[in-house]
Amino acid sequence: MQTPVTIPVPVLRLPRGPDGFSRGFAPDGRRAPLRPEVPEIQECPIAQESLESQEQRARAALRERYLRSLLAMVGHQVSFTLHEGVRVAAHFGATDLDVANFYVSQLQTPIGVQAEALLRCSDIISYTFKP
Repeated sequence: MQTPVTIPVPVLRLPRGPDGFSRGFAPDGRRAPLRPEVPEIQECPIAQESLESQEQRARAALRERYLRSLLAMVGHQVSFTLHEGVRVAAHFGATDLDVANFYVSQLQTPIGVQAEALLRCSDIISYTFKP
């Protein structure tokens, strides 16, 4: 079921716009001529739909890979990197439906070992494990 992701999903954070609230630049500003001309094929609804479906397939593949990694972690020792560079290790147990919390056991922290704990996913920068 695993398919390679052929098209990455681009993420671009634009600077604040001229009005101070929006992102991007004014369409008539000095940067407007730097934008390349958009080919007519992108204006076609069929081409736009196929681009959206490609992005949707890429997102679905990334989501599937992430969920498979969670499934592979169950019962294994996992190392977590948290904010401020704190590193902890634990046996991964489960996650909630929204994937907002990880249930772990034998959590090894810099100040001691907790038998059971919930780690908030928003606090986790990265995790590694060996299957």
